[in-house]
Amino acid sequence: MTMKAAILKSLEELKSLTPSDKIYDYIVSKNYCIFEKSKRPKSTVSAQLANLIKDGDSRVKRIKGDGNFYLYYHTKNEESIDIENSKKNDTSKSIVSKKENLKYHERDLHVLLSSYLNSKNIHSKTISHEHSKQKNDNHQKWIHPDMIGIDFLKLQTTTRQFVRTVSIKDIFKITSYEVKKEINTDYELKKCYFQAVSNSSWANYGYLVAFEISSSLIDEMERLNQSFGIGIIRLNINPFESKILFRSKYKELDFKTIDKLSKVNVDFKKFIAYVEKILTADEKFINLSQKELIEFCDKFFTEDSEIEEYCKKHNISSPTE
Repeated sequence: MTMKAAILKSLEELKSLTPSDKIYDYIVSKNYCIFEKSKRPKSTVSAQLANLIKDGDSRVKRIKGDGNFYLYYHTKNEESIDIENSKKNDTSKSIVSKKENLKYHERDLHVLLSSYLNSKNIHSKTISHEHSKQKNDNHQKWIHPDMIGIDFLKLQTTTRQFVRTVSIKDIFKITSYEVKKEINTDYELKKCYFQAVSNSSWANYGYLVAFEISSSLIDEMERLNQSFGIGIIRLNINPFESKILFRSKYKELDFKTIDKLSKVNVDFKKFIAYVEKILTADEKFINLSQKELIEFCDKFFTEDSEIEEYCKKHNISSPTE
């Protein structure tokens, strides 16, 4: 049975307003469809439902719950479904489920971001605020990035030596990342965005990264990006499917702030020290220096199975439609 047929059959049998993840569970329980292990089945079901609505399939309808998700039903059952009461019941369950999903810690997302960055050849490191001096000082509150990353240009030996003599800044770029679990309101967006502006003032690039961002904020995100240059990344539960919504604008490194951060935070100081070691190393020691940096940086995943196991363990799931 095709996925489309499985969805339609399930909706007809469920006879209720049902979120996409529950439709997936029903399909699996009835063995109506076999999902590819390499794919993200729940997201695939959700996407297929969205396509049915987009294509105007008269057999499927949906209503919006109180959160950013939809409840689906088969039009055959429209008369028998008490839409108002069912909506209230299913919505409350979905809201509870959503709140449970948010029980994971913000820092649990860092390994997902580091996995995405590693796929882009960026080495990244979490800057632990608890490792800072005067961590209770409010004047230090918005100077720490959550993570930093560095991207080295891939150059041949002779070219690298030439660039180094001309302009060392062209060999690498450093990026600052501010990570958030969710951004659903205009107030949350502005608060998080300007925290990212403050925390990334020293870096070549700065990004605000969120696991869940309301699509209703897209125009304001674009305005802020054009005005202040901080980019925005939507982090996906499959990190390799994460998306840069708006790119960061390049700026020169602020070495005075880098020096200040190195004095304040030991993680930041060590990261900069490893970078400096690579940039100043003789050719025969560069690979060793890069290996030391990688070992110091955050761990990352390369296999989907590792990611699925990690997310399940930490109760991280995709935002419900």
